[in-house]
Amino acid sequence: MSIEKTNTLVIGAGQAGIAMSEHLGAMGIPHIVLERKRIAERWRSERWDSLVANGPAWHDRFPGLKFDDVGPDVFPAKERMARYFEDYAKLIKAPVRTGVEVLRVKRNDKRPGFTITTSDGTIEALHVVAATGPFQVPSYPRIVPDSAGIQQLHSSSYKNPGQLADGAVLVVGAGASGSQIAEELRQAGRKVYLSVGEHYRPPRSYRDRDYCWWLGALGMWDEVKKKPKREHVAFAVSGYDSGKTIDFRRLAHEGIELVGITKSYEDGVMRFEDNLVRDVKQGDDDYFEVLREADAYIEQNSLDLPPEPDAWKLLDDPECLKHPILQLDLAKAGIKTILWATGFKVDFSWIEADTFDNKGYPIHKRGISAEKGIYFLGLPNLTNRSSSFIWGVWHDARYIADHIGIHLDYLSYKKE
Repeated sequence: MSIEKTNTLVIGAGQAGIAMSEHLGAMGIPHIVLERKRIAERWRSERWDSLVANGPAWHDRFPGLKFDDVGPDVFPAKERMARYFEDYAKLIKAPVRTGVEVLRVKRNDKRPGFTITTSDGTIEALHVVAATGPFQVPSYPRIVPDSAGIQQLHSSSYKNPGQLADGAVLVVGAGASGSQIAEELRQAGRKVYLSVGEHYRPPRSYRDRDYCWWLGALGMWDEVKKKPKREHVAFAVSGYDSGKTIDFRRLAHEGIELVGITKSYEDGVMRFEDNLVRDVKQGDDDYFEVLREADAYIEQNSLDLPPEPDAWKLLDDPECLKHPILQLDLAKAGIKTILWATGFKVDFSWIEADTFDNKGYPIHKRGISAEKGIYFLGLPNLTNRSSSFIWGVWHDARYIADHIGIHLDYLSYKKE
């Protein structure tokens, strides 16, 4: 069987892979994009039914294509986002092959490049770009045994309230996913407990500008002058319900019981850490910091943006903040389902290269790995805060494409 050869193999045809293909194509670099399922598959089948983009349509897009049927301030639904990337792939004539899974990437012995084993044959490439993103393997603590008789599922498997067993629900994790799902379940008439840990809670919008705009105006994408970022902090912002600030006090007043970090389970009782008051206060402090910086920016630049005094007002503390629940008998609380909105782990076990730390995370600088010729794209903070956003990954891809181009220039050099 003959082995197909290309200059660069891009693995994954989500937003990262499509962006990578655009830049490689513009530079005339031969490449192939492999996708194990369909273009933008995670938008299609690995998220809940009501999911929308985290940013408005004017922002969460690539430079080369606007939404033609969605208003600029609307948060596009997940199906529309999947179609956007499919349309973009057609627009740039991306050489995408769907239904092909990459099984192994291995450096060639005593010759350049890599041999890539796929479900559809073998390919050799000088460069490999892993554009599979960070949402690979659902991650949650296995503290509740199956014998407990409680339905457990990860947020990536959740579709809608009707999917869950009758009864109350404990949602563990209060970032964008957990907060949205908890609110949807409450609106569907469920009793909901929401386990809240450390989080960053900015305003969805302030003084007639979306938070995405403030990130750019205040230089918060790059965070050059910011204090060191806290680790393992959930990002509590979303476009759910036409876009509104995630406010844990509001959720509590609407009937969602807030609890602290889920710590342990024994004999039907779930125990929580005593962190709730502290972490909600830290979220408030982060929120007000954005407002203060925004006000200062408006004054400094003499912008005519309307004051928003109500944004500075906090709701009264609900009972669950005044007297936090530290343990919960799940049966007495009627909890029949635990929904783990606790994020993901990466899995690059199919890449045989010395470019990973002891936790399997890539060792890289702006996506350029420690293994010459292997690149990573779509990871959080790959370059800066914008790397997790659609427009940010487009710019990260351009940087990596430039790096590949520079490498090719070196290889083509001939001494006269």
